[in-house]
Amino acid sequence: MPVQRRTAHKHRNLLAHAPERLHEEISNDYKDMIYAQTKQEIEAKRKAFTRKRRLKHKAVADSLEEAGDKLFTFTRFPPSQWKSIRTSNAIERCTRSSNGGSRRRPFYQVPKPPQCLFWALLASGQITMRKVDGWQSLADKPSDQIFDIAA
Repeated sequence: MPVQRRTAHKHRNLLAHAPERLHEEISNDYKDMIYAQTKQEIEAKRKAFTRKRRLKHKAVADSLEEAGDKLFTFTRFPPSQWKSIRTSNAIERCTRSSNGGSRRRPFYQVPKPPQCLFWALLASGQITMRKVDGWQSLADKPSDQIFDIAA
């Protein structure tokens, strides 16, 4: 099963490795790379991002390389699905709603399968889900091609 790393988390990690004076530049370059329109454009911007930072801010380049292809798994799917795959907000909302807080709630003391919990939270209105972008192409098979990260 393909694994997609959360792009927002990697963005924060990159900024943590960079001097504050470069945060805006790194953010702009990162967003340009992650939100590029085609797989080839993403690959080119990924190589440029790494090459640009390799000499002066090696920790930033290393952090991006550490993520590997799992940060770009979304490119294996149809572009109409990229927006929904790049983030795991819907899943995290469900988890946050069910785990929210340290006090125990009687409803959660009885173990329930995750699906039952999810549907109960959805039905009760405790979580809401936005439309999954690209739902029309959900039946399309993802590409098995992984791009070369050599910069």
